[in-house]
Amino acid sequence: MFDEIRFNKIDRLPKYVFAQVNELKMAERRAGADVIDFSMGNPDGPAFKPVIDKLIESAQKPHTHGYSASKGIYKLRLAICKWYLRKYNVVLDPDREAVATMGSKEGYVHLVQAITNPGDTAIVPDPTYPIHSYAFILAGGNVQKMELTFNEQNFEVDEDKFIEDLEYALKNSQPKPKYLVVNFPHNPTTATVTLDFYKRLVEIAKRERFYIISDIAYADITFDGYKTPSILQVEGAKDVAVESFTLSKSYNMAGWRVGFIVGNPKLVGALQKIKSWLDYGMFTPIQVAATVALDEYENLVDEIVIPKYKKRRDVMIEAFKNAGWELGKPSSSMFIWAKIPEIARDMGSLEFSKDLLLKAQVAVSPGIGFGKYGDEYVRIALIENEKRIRQAAKNIKHYLAELKKQKQDGESK
Repeated sequence: MFDEIRFNKIDRLPKYVFAQVNELKMAERRAGADVIDFSMGNPDGPAFKPVIDKLIESAQKPHTHGYSASKGIYKLRLAICKWYLRKYNVVLDPDREAVATMGSKEGYVHLVQAITNPGDTAIVPDPTYPIHSYAFILAGGNVQKMELTFNEQNFEVDEDKFIEDLEYALKNSQPKPKYLVVNFPHNPTTATVTLDFYKRLVEIAKRERFYIISDIAYADITFDGYKTPSILQVEGAKDVAVESFTLSKSYNMAGWRVGFIVGNPKLVGALQKIKSWLDYGMFTPIQVAATVALDEYENLVDEIVIPKYKKRRDVMIEAFKNAGWELGKPSSSMFIWAKIPEIARDMGSLEFSKDLLLKAQVAVSPGIGFGKYGDEYVRIALIENEKRIRQAAKNIKHYLAELKKQKQDGESK
């Protein structure tokens, strides 16, 4: 009898593509293989020492161990607003326009839960970070996918094409979309946009009456002179937009689960309200340490984190090129969005990722896991050191040579 009971919400979720690669990776490691892992955007360094010290100091105070504030302690919300003022010259109200979240992913999902009515439609570019789509599906909404077009050498978004496709989707979707999700620097593609792009989006959102949810999780990690803009820099953007950020990447605090959402007071208020029902906020010492990170140690991002990822990017591009795999050069984030080598492209991203893992001992994320327009690509995270990157390139060079030989032998038979 119980086998007949269905969980419709869960049934709408597909099998997690990345789980297949993870299972293979763990099996290989259990068998003794030395897998070089580029599959997950999990920073390999610790949080900054002064931030850890502040966590310890705060945790030793008995009063910090009780329930905290679901929307974040005031000092953290104030630090968030001061960060925006320094970085973007954007003024925010810490009470009405900012909420601290347990990482940006939790904040995003709870925001979508709070603001989505059954049947609401969101436009989400494809490929995309999976939760950007599935949060709406879990909330009973619908998703209209739109292909993200960008330059494959420098990963700049074709902004005119994006606006053209958006206008088309707005006119031809039923029901009319209520939300647009943007994520730049983009995960997985690393694609970037200009401030003018956001000006055009805000103008369209006001005219067509929809909200914009902007995720700038990788805003801090930029190279070669590129600086990430914020949609909130646009005059009047707070009328139609919210934006999320996380300390996970640029502050090496992924496991701490600290993020925030700021902007439109109606949407932020909805998130604050739903969080008041669902949680009691982060452990207070984590919030205290996060406050110090934002207020006092932003400089360490520039001095420690960005140079590390830039060096790894440059080493990987050179080493993989020598191995026979040409990569584009992103100006942001901790990933490289790599087109599958032509000789292996017919395999598709999932089978290629599996084959690469089993035969070259290199783990990457299959592009199909980010959407149908990602199937000719894999995402490579810059989370291994330079020595390991060069070893991966050697393994890949041997793998591609063997693959070429197999295909030549097959054609000659």
